[in-house]
Amino acid sequence: MDLNFDKLNGLIPVVVQDWKTLKVLMVGFMNREAYEKTVREGYVTFYSRSRQELWTKGETSGNYLKVQQMAEDCDQDSLLILAEPYGNVCHTGRYSCFDQKPEQPLGFLSQLEELLRQRRKEMPEGSYTAKLFDAGINKIAQKVGEEAVELVIEAKDNNRELLLNEGADLIYHLLVLLVYKDYSLQDIVQVLEARY
Repeated sequence: MDLNFDKLNGLIPVVVQDWKTLKVLMVGFMNREAYEKTVREGYVTFYSRSRQELWTKGETSGNYLKVQQMAEDCDQDSLLILAEPYGNVCHTGRYSCFDQKPEQPLGFLSQLEELLRQRRKEMPEGSYTAKLFDAGINKIAQKVGEEAVELVIEAKDNNRELLLNEGADLIYHLLVLLVYKDYSLQDIVQVLEARY
Protein backbone atom coordinates (compact mmCIF):
# COMPACT_ATOMS: atom_id res chain seq x y z
CA MET A 1 0.00 0.00 0.00
CA ASP A 2 1.13 3.50 -0.73
CA LEU A 3 -0.54 5.42 2.08
CA ASN A 4 -0.48 9.22 2.20
CA PHE A 5 0.62 10.32 5.68
CA ASP A 6 1.00 13.98 4.67
CA LYS A 7 -2.58 15.26 4.97
CA LEU A 8 -2.81 14.99 8.77
CA ASN A 9 0.76 15.89 9.70
CA GLY A 10 2.09 12.36 9.44
CA LEU A 11 -1.01 10.51 10.66
CA ILE A 12 -3.82 8.52 9.10
CA PRO A 13 -7.10 7.52 10.77
CA VAL A 14 -7.61 3.79 11.20
CA VAL A 15 -10.97 2.05 11.60
CA VAL A 16 -10.79 -1.43 13.10
CA GLN A 17 -13.59 -3.93 12.52
CA ASP A 18 -14.12 -7.40 13.92
CA TRP A 19 -13.29 -9.59 10.93
CA LYS A 20 -16.11 -12.05 11.71
CA THR A 21 -18.99 -9.76 12.68
CA LEU A 22 -17.83 -6.60 10.83
CA LYS A 23 -18.74 -4.57 13.92
CA VAL A 24 -16.59 -1.45 14.36
CA LEU A 25 -14.34 -2.02 17.35
CA MET A 26 -12.38 1.21 17.56
CA VAL A 27 -10.78 4.11 15.72
CA GLY A 28 -7.20 5.21 16.18
CA PHE A 29 -4.33 6.83 14.34
CA MET A 30 -1.14 5.51 12.80
CA ASN A 31 2.02 7.18 11.68
CA ARG A 32 4.26 5.45 9.15
CA GLU A 33 6.23 3.66 11.87
CA ALA A 34 3.06 2.29 13.51
CA TYR A 35 1.79 1.12 10.12
CA GLU A 36 5.07 -0.63 9.29
CA LYS A 37 5.13 -2.34 12.70
CA THR A 38 1.54 -3.49 12.18
CA VAL A 39 2.43 -4.98 8.80
CA ARG A 40 5.61 -6.57 10.12
CA GLU A 41 4.22 -8.10 13.32
CA GLY A 42 0.59 -8.75 12.37
CA TYR A 43 -0.92 -6.98 15.39
CA VAL A 44 -2.50 -3.52 15.27
CA THR A 45 -0.15 -0.79 16.50
CA PHE A 46 -1.31 2.80 16.82
CA TYR A 47 0.35 6.13 17.39
CA SER A 48 -0.84 7.74 20.62
CA ARG A 49 -1.39 11.45 20.02
CA SER A 50 -1.55 12.19 23.75
CA ARG A 51 1.61 10.27 24.71
CA GLN A 52 3.28 10.80 21.33
CA GLU A 53 4.49 7.23 21.11
CA LEU A 54 3.64 3.91 19.48
CA TRP A 55 1.39 1.48 21.33
CA THR A 56 0.36 -1.98 20.27
CA LYS A 57 -3.23 -2.62 21.23
CA GLY A 58 -3.19 -5.29 23.94
CA GLU A 59 0.41 -4.90 25.07
CA THR A 60 -0.75 -4.31 28.67
CA SER A 61 -4.22 -5.94 28.69
CA GLY A 62 -3.47 -8.94 26.48
CA ASN A 63 -6.45 -7.95 24.31
CA TYR A 64 -4.56 -7.81 21.03
CA LEU A 65 -6.01 -7.14 17.59
CA LYS A 66 -4.64 -9.71 15.15
CA VAL A 67 -4.71 -8.34 11.60
CA GLN A 68 -6.67 -10.41 9.10
CA GLN A 69 -6.98 -7.91 6.26
CA MET A 70 -6.18 -4.26 5.52
CA ALA A 71 -7.60 -1.89 2.93
CA GLU A 72 -6.78 1.70 2.13
CA ASP A 73 -9.49 4.14 1.12
CA CYS A 74 -9.74 5.68 -2.35
CA ASP A 75 -7.62 8.71 -1.32
CA GLN A 76 -4.99 6.51 0.36
CA ASP A 77 -5.21 8.61 3.54
CA SER A 78 -7.31 6.28 5.74
CA LEU A 79 -7.02 2.62 6.62
CA LEU A 80 -9.58 -0.08 7.36
CA ILE A 81 -8.34 -3.08 9.31
CA LEU A 82 -10.30 -6.29 9.76
CA ALA A 83 -8.93 -7.89 12.90
CA GLU A 84 -9.52 -10.78 15.24
CA PRO A 85 -9.98 -9.33 18.73
CA TYR A 86 -8.41 -11.23 21.61
CA GLY A 87 -10.87 -10.18 24.29
CA ASN A 88 -12.75 -6.93 24.74
CA VAL A 89 -11.33 -3.97 22.86
CA CYS A 90 -12.43 -0.87 24.77
CA HIS A 91 -10.42 0.31 27.78
CA THR A 92 -13.74 0.33 29.71
CA GLY A 93 -13.91 -3.44 29.34
CA ARG A 94 -16.57 -3.44 26.62
CA TYR A 95 -16.39 -5.44 23.41
CA SER A 96 -16.28 -2.25 21.31
CA CYS A 97 -15.49 1.41 21.92
CA PHE A 98 -18.89 2.06 20.35
CA ASP A 99 -20.78 0.00 22.95
CA GLN A 100 -21.78 -2.63 20.44
CA LYS A 101 -22.18 -6.20 21.55
CA PRO A 102 -20.61 -9.05 19.64
CA GLU A 103 -23.02 -10.94 17.47
CA GLN A 104 -22.64 -14.47 16.39
CA PRO A 105 -21.94 -14.20 12.64
CA LEU A 106 -23.92 -17.33 11.87
CA GLY A 107 -26.73 -16.68 14.32
CA PHE A 108 -28.20 -19.74 15.97
CA LEU A 109 -25.69 -22.06 14.30
CA SER A 110 -22.88 -20.28 16.14
CA GLN A 111 -24.77 -20.69 19.40
CA LEU A 112 -25.27 -24.39 18.68
CA GLU A 113 -21.59 -24.78 17.83
CA GLU A 114 -20.64 -23.19 21.16
CA LEU A 115 -23.00 -25.55 22.98
CA LEU A 116 -21.35 -28.51 21.24
CA ARG A 117 -17.91 -27.26 22.29
CA GLN A 118 -19.19 -27.02 25.86
CA ARG A 119 -20.55 -30.58 25.65
CA ARG A 120 -17.19 -31.83 24.40
CA LYS A 121 -15.40 -30.12 27.27
CA GLU A 122 -17.80 -31.15 30.05
CA MET A 123 -19.02 -34.51 28.63
CA PRO A 124 -22.24 -34.53 30.69
CA GLU A 125 -23.68 -37.95 31.46
CA GLY A 126 -26.74 -38.82 29.39
CA SER A 127 -25.93 -36.34 26.61
CA TYR A 128 -26.30 -37.73 23.08
CA THR A 129 -23.62 -35.31 21.91
CA ALA A 130 -21.21 -36.45 24.62
CA LYS A 131 -21.83 -40.07 23.58
CA LEU A 132 -20.90 -39.18 20.01
CA PHE A 133 -17.70 -37.46 21.12
CA ASP A 134 -16.86 -40.45 23.33
CA ALA A 135 -17.44 -42.87 20.43
CA GLY A 136 -14.85 -41.05 18.31
CA ILE A 137 -14.35 -39.98 14.73
CA ASN A 138 -15.48 -43.20 13.04
CA LYS A 139 -18.92 -43.09 14.68
CA ILE A 140 -19.29 -39.34 14.10
CA ALA A 141 -18.32 -39.64 10.42
CA GLN A 142 -20.69 -42.61 10.04
CA LYS A 143 -23.56 -40.50 11.44
CA VAL A 144 -22.81 -37.67 8.99
CA GLY A 145 -22.94 -40.19 6.15
CA GLU A 146 -26.18 -41.75 7.39
CA GLU A 147 -27.87 -38.37 7.74
CA ALA A 148 -26.71 -37.32 4.26
CA VAL A 149 -28.21 -40.48 2.74
CA GLU A 150 -31.46 -39.97 4.67
CA LEU A 151 -31.65 -36.39 3.40
CA VAL A 152 -31.19 -37.57 -0.19
CA ILE A 153 -33.97 -40.14 0.26
CA GLU A 154 -36.36 -37.53 1.69
CA ALA A 155 -35.49 -35.11 -1.11
CA LYS A 156 -37.10 -37.51 -3.58
CA ASP A 157 -40.43 -37.37 -1.74
CA ASN A 158 -42.70 -34.40 -1.15
CA ASN A 159 -42.77 -34.42 2.65
CA ARG A 160 -41.51 -31.00 3.70
CA GLU A 161 -41.34 -31.85 7.41
CA LEU A 162 -39.25 -34.99 6.91
CA LEU A 163 -36.91 -33.23 4.48
CA LEU A 164 -36.29 -30.33 6.87
CA ASN A 165 -35.79 -32.68 9.83
CA GLU A 166 -33.21 -34.72 7.94
CA GLY A 167 -31.49 -31.49 6.86
CA ALA A 168 -31.35 -30.40 10.50
CA ASP A 169 -29.93 -33.79 11.51
CA LEU A 170 -27.23 -33.51 8.84
CA ILE A 171 -26.21 -30.00 9.89
CA TYR A 172 -26.15 -31.02 13.57
CA HIS A 173 -23.92 -34.03 12.93
CA LEU A 174 -21.68 -31.99 10.62
CA LEU A 175 -21.21 -29.47 13.46
CA VAL A 176 -20.35 -32.33 15.83
CA LEU A 177 -17.74 -33.54 13.33
CA LEU A 178 -16.26 -30.06 12.94
CA VAL A 179 -16.05 -29.52 16.71
CA TYR A 180 -14.46 -32.95 17.17
CA LYS A 181 -11.81 -32.07 14.59
CA ASP A 182 -11.27 -28.60 16.16
CA TYR A 183 -12.70 -26.75 13.17
CA SER A 184 -15.66 -24.40 13.00
CA LEU A 185 -18.49 -23.58 10.68
CA GLN A 186 -16.74 -20.25 10.08
CA ASP A 187 -13.85 -22.21 8.52
CA ILE A 188 -16.27 -23.63 5.96
CA VAL A 189 -17.76 -20.19 5.35
CA GLN A 190 -14.27 -18.89 4.57
CA VAL A 191 -13.77 -21.65 1.99
CA LEU A 192 -17.10 -20.76 0.38
CA GLU A 193 -16.20 -17.05 0.38
CA ALA A 194 -12.87 -17.81 -1.28
CA ARG A 195 -14.65 -19.83 -3.96
CA TYR A 196 -17.15 -17.02 -4.49
